Amino acid sequence: MGTILALAGKDLRLLYRDKAGFFFVFIFPLLFAVFFGVIFSGGGGSSAIPIALVDQDSTAASRAFVDTLKQAAELDVLEAGLAEAADQVRRGKRAAYIVLKPGFGEAWGRVFWGDPAEVEVGLDPSRKAEAGMLQGVLTRYFMEGIQSSFSDPQKMRGNLQSGLEALQSAPDSEQTTWAPLRRSLEEMDRFFAQPEVAEDTAGTTDEFAGWQPLSVTVSDVAIERHGPKNPFEVSFPQAMIWAMLGCAATFGISLVVERAGGTLVRLQMAPLTRGRILAGKGLACFAAVVGVTLMLLVIAMLVFRVRPGSPGLLALAVASAALCYVGLMMFLSVLGRTEASASGIGWAVLLVLAMIGGGMVPLFIMPSWMQSLATFSPVRWTILALEGAIWRGFDLGLMLQHCAVLAGFGAVGFAIGVRAFRW
Repeated sequence: MGTILALAGKDLRLLYRDKAGFFFVFIFPLLFAVFFGVIFSGGGGSSAIPIALVDQDSTAASRAFVDTLKQAAELDVLEAGLAEAADQVRRGKRAAYIVLKPGFGEAWGRVFWGDPAEVEVGLDPSRKAEAGMLQGVLTRYFMEGIQSSFSDPQKMRGNLQSGLEALQSAPDSEQTTWAPLRRSLEEMDRFFAQPEVAEDTAGTTDEFAGWQPLSVTVSDVAIERHGPKNPFEVSFPQAMIWAMLGCAATFGISLVVERAGGTLVRLQMAPLTRGRILAGKGLACFAAVVGVTLMLLVIAMLVFRVRPGSPGLLALAVASAALCYVGLMMFLSVLGRTEASASGIGWAVLLVLAMIGGGMVPLFIMPSWMQSLATFSPVRWTILALEGAIWRGFDLGLMLQHCAVLAGFGAVGFAIGVRAFRW
């Protein structure tokens, strides 16, 4: 029994000394638990939906509704014009834009007759899960604004009397039709004329629970702007990301294997300079990233009818992403001395980058602090660059910004790797 315990203790000590094994056994499960727990519980930060808000009515009532939405915990509101708002959604910076149509304030004031207040929602097609949430939030705060007027008898009486005047001015042929409504409004006017009505009506909302005086029209911004015509135009950039991560890991680990096996020493005796050896490895990684991306793109086009909006910009995005993951490959090669440690630590780093960069969970359901953290992940910038060329409609200037960030990630990673690499 003592021998068995000694052997078990030896293996536990080896596990403790193996940094990669220890990380995946004890640390990485904890990271997963915290990561998904924070996302699905909404803890650790705000999960407000980022929207752009356009007020085309510009009345006191519409401004009051704008102020209410700005204070809503469910929304992160940016006021903008219609063109800017649509552009924010197209670039992926906002989940949707909301337009208060002309006549919104007038409809707010006549809650018992006429057409409902109109609101237009332009939605990013990759974030359809939020459409129902937005409609619910808009309806809730609109109804709360109307219901609050029931505690103000003077305001309600003014509203009712305006309605009565409108009905009285209707053609004689329609008077019989509107007679029941007119009698109801008169009864309500007499009711709100009572001094104690404010106390009786304050907080009375149940009888209006099914009332829907707000018309919400949802449209797809990307489709109007030549966005994704099918879900594969959204899913294939995700697939390309994982292919690129696989290339970076494979070639980074191969450098460690060649160093441990003496291959790099033999290559230097060939003789080859260290610069040429690393350049050859980088070129192979670059070619693999480009090759597998093109393969996925061809399959997407031939089988799933994916049609890139700009082939030229897509080529630029793929080339920049390849440079980025060549640098990441070099960085991964210095994270472990053995194949096992380099593989374990390397994939741990890549999984974390994918987690915070939107490679596992869409960014829009993450807390705001985690969305800000995604800025430091090349996965996020790669997804946006690929989608920008395929369906988001990026122009050259915007694409160059994303490509510059990707190239910067690659340059920094390659420089760190070259400096820290042990021959």
